[in-house]
Amino acid sequence: MRCSHVPFVVLLLLWTVAVPAYGWEVHGFGDLRSGLRLQEAPAQRDALLNEARVQMDLQHSSDLALWQLRADLLWDEAATEHEFDLEQGHGLLDLREANLVLTPLDFLDLKIGRQILTWGTGDLLFINDLFPKDWQSFFLGRDEEYLKAPSDGVLASFFFNWATLDVAWSPCFDADRYISGERMVYWNPMLGRLAGQDTKADVDPRNRWLAEDEISVRLSRTLLGYEWALYGYDGYWKSPVGFDAASGQQYFPRLRVVGGSVRGNFGPGLINGEVGYYDSLEDRNGSDPLVPNSEYRLLVGYEQELRRNLTLGIQYYLEWLNAYQAYRRHLPPGQRARDEDRHVLTLRLTQLALNQNLVVSLFGYWSPSDQDGYLRPSVKYKATDTVTLSVGANLFWGDRPETFFGQFEDNSNLYVSLRYGF
Repeated sequence: MRCSHVPFVVLLLLWTVAVPAYGWEVHGFGDLRSGLRLQEAPAQRDALLNEARVQMDLQHSSDLALWQLRADLLWDEAATEHEFDLEQGHGLLDLREANLVLTPLDFLDLKIGRQILTWGTGDLLFINDLFPKDWQSFFLGRDEEYLKAPSDGVLASFFFNWATLDVAWSPCFDADRYISGERMVYWNPMLGRLAGQDTKADVDPRNRWLAEDEISVRLSRTLLGYEWALYGYDGYWKSPVGFDAASGQQYFPRLRVVGGSVRGNFGPGLINGEVGYYDSLEDRNGSDPLVPNSEYRLLVGYEQELRRNLTLGIQYYLEWLNAYQAYRRHLPPGQRARDEDRHVLTLRLTQLALNQNLVVSLFGYWSPSDQDGYLRPSVKYKATDTVTLSVGANLFWGDRPETFFGQFEDNSNLYVSLRYGF
C-alpha cells in the first residue's frame, strides 16, 4: 500500500464502526464533458477529454464529529492512464475528501484525513499555497475546482484572542498532479524538446511514510480592517523539477518557503499582496544546473465591480531568481538560460446576466518576459435549478517552446459540458 493511502483507509474503517447508516446529507452531480485539441500534436490524440463523471458528496454531523466524504466515479474514453492511482487521479475513482472534523478543546479544531486545502490571496496564482494542484485537469477543461488536488494528513487550527494558527501536516509528500506527457505535450529539459506519450516523464515519487513528510504553517489575524498572514513550509518542490543524473529520473528537490500576505478594502474594490522566499535547499548557491535555484516571489492584485454584475480583477506576479550569475556560469552548453526575472500579468472579467443564470468569463495570463500567454474564456448557463451547460477553451501561445505557457501551445483546446446537480 502506498503510504499516502493509509489515512483515508483508516478513516473509512472508523466510519464503518462509528457512523450510523442514517442521518447523512447527500449532494452531488453528474457531468458529461468533451474536449478537442485545436491543432495536431506529435504522437498525441486529438481528443483530450471524453468523460462521464458522477460526484457524491456526503456529510454526517454528530456530537462526536463532522464526517465528510466526497468522491468522483468517472470514465474517460480519452484517458491513456487507466491504472488505479489515487494520488494522480487515475482510474475509475477520484477520492476528493474523506475526513472527520473534531473539536477536542474550545480553542482547537482538528481535521483528519483526505482534504482540499487552500491558503494565500492569489487568483489562480500561488505563492504560499504549497498544497497540491492538478494542472492536467486545469488545462484540459475540467471545472476550476479540480485545480486543487487533495492532501492526506492533519489540519490543526488554534484559535487565540490575538491570532489564529493553522498547522497542516502530511506524513507523506503530496505532489502536484503534474503534466507528464499522458495527454498533453510538454517541454522536457533533459531531452531539449517537446515530449508526449512517446516519452513520458520518469519520476521518483517520494512516497516514504514519515521519512518524506511535509508541514505548512499559517499565522493570521485581522488588524486595521485588513487580513494579515505569515506562512512557513518545509517539504519539497511540488513538481518534479530536479534531475538525478545517476538514476536518470526526475525528482522533487527539498524546499523551504517563508512568506506573508495581506488583503482588504482599497477604495471601491479589494486589494491583495503576497510575498514568498523559496529556499531551494539542494542548490542555494546556484551551482547545480539540475536543481532549481532559490527565488523570491511577489504578487499584487486588485478587484472591483465596474458596474452591476460586471467584475474586473487584475494581478501582477514576479519570480526573481537568486544567484543568477552562478546559475548562468553552470548552465550546460547549448541549454537556453531562463530570465532572471519572470513577470506575469493576469486579467479576469466576469459578466453575469439573465438573473445571474448566465456567467460569461475571461481569465488571461500574459508574461512579457517569456513572451507567452494563456487564455481561459468560458460561458456557463444555468438552464434549470439542476441543469448547467458550459462551453470554454484553453488557448496557449508563446515564442519559445521551453517557456511555461509556450510549451503547451499544441494543447490548445475547446470543451463543452452538461451537468446535472442533485
